[in-house]
Amino acid sequence: MDKAVNEGVRLTDEQRLDWLQLIRSNNVGPRTFRALINHYGGARAALKEVPDLARRGGAATARIYSRADAERELKAAATLGARLVALGEPEYPPRLKMIDDAPPLIAVRGQLAVLARSWVAIVGARNASAAGLKFAERLARDLGEAGFGVVSGLARGIDAAAHKASLLTGTIAVLAGGQDRIYPPEHAGLLEGILAEGAVLSEMPLGWEPRARDFPRRNRLISGVALGVVVIEAARRSGSLITSRMALEQGREVFAVPGSPLDPRCEGSNGLLKEGATLVTEASDVVAVLRPILGQPIEAPAEEPESEAPYPPIEQPAATERSRIVGLLGPTPVLIDDLVRLSGSSAAIVRTVLLELELAGLV
Repeated sequence: MDKAVNEGVRLTDEQRLDWLQLIRSNNVGPRTFRALINHYGGARAALKEVPDLARRGGAATARIYSRADAERELKAAATLGARLVALGEPEYPPRLKMIDDAPPLIAVRGQLAVLARSWVAIVGARNASAAGLKFAERLARDLGEAGFGVVSGLARGIDAAAHKASLLTGTIAVLAGGQDRIYPPEHAGLLEGILAEGAVLSEMPLGWEPRARDFPRRNRLISGVALGVVVIEAARRSGSLITSRMALEQGREVFAVPGSPLDPRCEGSNGLLKEGATLVTEASDVVAVLRPILGQPIEAPAEEPESEAPYPPIEQPAATERSRIVGLLGPTPVLIDDLVRLSGSSAAIVRTVLLELELAGLV
């Protein structure tokens, strides 16, 4: 059985291929991956069951990422200088593993040892003002001198300014695409500079061109790696506000830099201050909030079974139970506890039906 979710346990080469096959298969995201591992005790056992689960959920077929494709991806990653680090392995960023949808595998280039450091995310407008860029540089530099690394998304504007100012003290760039698909392309040189003292990470496959919907997914990793997120110049509808919302959901601290009420680039960040974000005018404002957190233990994720005994069989829902549970679902989100209560089925049955529907791409 897979044991890499246990602290400090390293996957074997075969297990890494199993994990890669499972997470790259259709309709398998981080939460579904975890549910399958919990159900079947390991990725290899789960891979055997996915087609039947998807079929029972209503899918005609289920695409499993082939062993040959997984082997090619691992080889291509090694050629690029990237390593696929599994959740629970020693190099996996310690705070990232705390989030509910932590990626089972991340591709990392650069200095793996820096991932264990304490990180602050700095995000903001792509069309940032000169004042905003200058403040981002100063904040990143001062946080580096205080012992914090800076994590951001390699975007134009505030992200790039923060990365450049922290090249010598350590910075992480989180990509929305694969490790070989840098966006924006003109930041390829900046990325090379980051690799010297920092790291570049992505959960996406090699060759993956980033799409609009991939950036919010990327943003949860930016906040997930960090102790807190500083927002500098964010419009009312911006990716930076998505990052701050995800930070709150993950239990991270949220900071905002005040801006002119006449500048639309600051409407979102000023709004965060009204909602209770910590006001930042200098690095000490961030450090004062985060220092006490450093001494708190980091919660480990749920561990996978250590026993080598056969995993108990999965309770199969009857057709009537499945229909009853499906009938309770709609466009409005509902808690699993409510589904259990309203359907009259056990929690195990409800979770099995939801897993089938997820693998079929229906929920």
